[in-house]
Amino acid sequence: MSRATLGAAVGIGLCMLLATLVPSIADQPVALLAPLGATAVLIFAVPNTPLAQPWSAIMGNIVSTLVAMAVLRFLPGPWSPALAVSGAIVAMLLARALHPPGGAVALLAALDPAPVLEAGFVYALIPVGLMTVALVVAGIAFNRLTGRVYPFRQPQGVTGHNYRVGLSDNELATLLKRFNQTPNIGIADLGRIVAAAAQEAANHRFDGITCAEVMTPNLITVGPDTPLVRVGRLFRRHLIESVPVIDPSGRLLGIILQRDLIDALLSPRRGFDASKLAVASSIMRGPEGAVADDLPVGQLLARLAAQGGKVVPVTHEGLLTGIITRSDIMTLLLDEVEGHKTPVSLDQSPFPSATMTRHFDAASWKMNGIRAE
Repeated sequence: MSRATLGAAVGIGLCMLLATLVPSIADQPVALLAPLGATAVLIFAVPNTPLAQPWSAIMGNIVSTLVAMAVLRFLPGPWSPALAVSGAIVAMLLARALHPPGGAVALLAALDPAPVLEAGFVYALIPVGLMTVALVVAGIAFNRLTGRVYPFRQPQGVTGHNYRVGLSDNELATLLKRFNQTPNIGIADLGRIVAAAAQEAANHRFDGITCAEVMTPNLITVGPDTPLVRVGRLFRRHLIESVPVIDPSGRLLGIILQRDLIDALLSPRRGFDASKLAVASSIMRGPEGAVADDLPVGQLLARLAAQGGKVVPVTHEGLLTGIITRSDIMTLLLDEVEGHKTPVSLDQSPFPSATMTRHFDAASWKMNGIRAE
């Protein structure tokens, strides 16, 4: 609110300064117009709306003035105000420059036609166009200085999928047209709204279930110095798809997927030599993809849908507590479809998963004190 208030004051103040320093151009007076107040509201309070964009503001006010002047010259009479406003709306829609203050510009000209008719059609440029341009320039500078993006443009290559809603820009545009909201909201804003709504729906759908309730606990883990040959034996023996790497305190250092081990051993183009491929830390992925155990599972599902991935480590204050695999997600979804609100215990999951409390270190290759076979 304070940003919009200050911005409007700055914008109108600059227009007043312009009118003071340059009182006339080509014998045309440079002065403020009441509808510029409404333009300022749009530019500084809701700068992302299509109605506030520079093309809409500048061309909307100009074409509305031209229509009003045409009505005053060729269709004068008591119905001039109504014809001026309705004609301005048609002209703005045809120019794809719908700007509500344009209707006020047309009405003002029709209610006080003397100065408009005296100035001629140049009135649409000076003062209407000039003062609108000054206000837009002030809006661009002020919004950018205060951290807002104005004018708002759809980035190249951005599609509806970037909003994690599974809809293309064309599909989002079709929705806007279906509900006649094209002039009121942009595709980017609609994508963000739909994505946020989908996220909230996912959270409600799973009734506050957290990642801790869904994860597979009691993992097979390795230390950073565990030989890769032993990591390979774990994959083969236990039919697991991933092995977390932890330090002696249980803090997650990274994770190794089956394909990481295969790629490292069979892809010399990566530049690894045999000595560098000796231990788990040489090929592990970082822990950046880990999630907190109290994260609502609905948020995780939205992330997996957008980014993919098979395994997500779950931590509590940095310490590994479990992982969530596709098998766990399948169990959750099947359980939800069957009408259960509490996930099935995953310790007895029939899917191949790392469900044994065993940690392999490089020094003695022990499994929590039990000598390996």
